[in-house]
Amino acid sequence: MNTEAQPSSPPLRGKRILIAKPGLDGHDIGAKVIALALRDAGASVIYTGLRKSPELIARVAVDEDVDAVGLSILSGSHNDLVAATVAELRARGADDIALFVGGTIPADDRASLLAAGVKGVYTSEMHLDEVIGHIAEVLR
Repeated sequence: MNTEAQPSSPPLRGKRILIAKPGLDGHDIGAKVIALALRDAGASVIYTGLRKSPELIARVAVDEDVDAVGLSILSGSHNDLVAATVAELRARGADDIALFVGGTIPADDRASLLAAGVKGVYTSEMHLDEVIGHIAEVLR
């Protein structure tokens, strides 16, 4: 009898996730780290690169038929960029795509982002396992 634990399937297997850097911020190391962590968790990850507009992000999300969009924002313009991205997704009939935000997000802004429809707000203080676990729970 084999008593070894069977390896579990990756938590994000079969999920498609778009990682995007909206606005003028040119720092993308965090976006690349989370993209790799999502990939390692089984997701198919599309990365848009730097300085993409909310309109382009929403269009790519729809074209690529993603389950979620993760916005990486370090510039302090997260409220405006999230609102614009939500509006663009809604305009395309894609407001069922889960939206996540990561980056430099003050604690005081988290409630308003969640109220705007964001499913999770992640900062650099969080462990990657915690972020992946939460995303997997939301996309279940």
